[in-house]
Amino acid sequence: MAPKRIFTYLYYNIGRWTLLLGLFLGSIIIVAPIAWTFSTSLRTPYESFGVPPKWLPTDFAYQNYVNIFNKTPFLRAFGNSVFVTTCTVIGQLTTAAMAGYAFARLKFPGSSVIFGLVLATLMMPFHATIVPVYMLISYIGLSDTLWSLVLPSIPTAFGTFLLRQYFLQIPVEYEEAAVLDGASQWYIFLRIYLPLARPGLFILAILSFNSTWNEFFRPLIFIRSNSLYTIPLSLNQLRGIQGTGSMSGVLAGVVLSMLPVIVIYSFGQRYLIEGINVGGVKG
Repeated sequence: MAPKRIFTYLYYNIGRWTLLLGLFLGSIIIVAPIAWTFSTSLRTPYESFGVPPKWLPTDFAYQNYVNIFNKTPFLRAFGNSVFVTTCTVIGQLTTAAMAGYAFARLKFPGSSVIFGLVLATLMMPFHATIVPVYMLISYIGLSDTLWSLVLPSIPTAFGTFLLRQYFLQIPVEYEEAAVLDGASQWYIFLRIYLPLARPGLFILAILSFNSTWNEFFRPLIFIRSNSLYTIPLSLNQLRGIQGTGSMSGVLAGVVLSMLPVIVIYSFGQRYLIEGINVGGVKG
């Protein structure tokens, strides 16, 4: 084998093995905290603070998972989180798809300025608007209701920008052919553009589900009744006064709260990768 061919063979194989090693180390960094959380959720309260820490518990305390349902209304909180998350995801998909299509395909005065203002809201911290939003929610009588968590979350500047980019990537010839056949804008939007933007819709749905499911700050501000607690607020009760609760019990609740997210990502992983690839190739 010629020296040049040997050098080329070693170059590509060393690069491939280096990449695989980097991916392996990265996966360990990502999986290690999750494995530690699951391991600690099976420890006794005393062992969870042991020094030096151990990866595997000495005594498997399965009672930690039972205590979640005994000490907190976890099932009710789970139902509240499902309701809030489902309504928020559907609302964001609906409004972002219509707004994104309007900014991408409809020509109207001031569209560029309005879209710039929409993007400008991305630079505004969420905490800077919480006071006026709380006052508005209280004024319309929705304070301490689950709708106080849903309605302010439906408008999404990021979702509008994301779907606008997907609609811009779709060839305009589809719209022109449909117009020649007498199709209305609603028909073009619902029957042509919306199905073709499915990867973007899946990306927005997954990201929206994850952020809404794990949101703690907004429920902490708007919700006062224990019966309306979402999962993050319910798990916060396990911490006890000034963090004196069982760390193992808290992490057991965290493990249960992660299961829906893991399921959603597992089923939506193919669509998520497809959407990223489409945006990366055509963007």
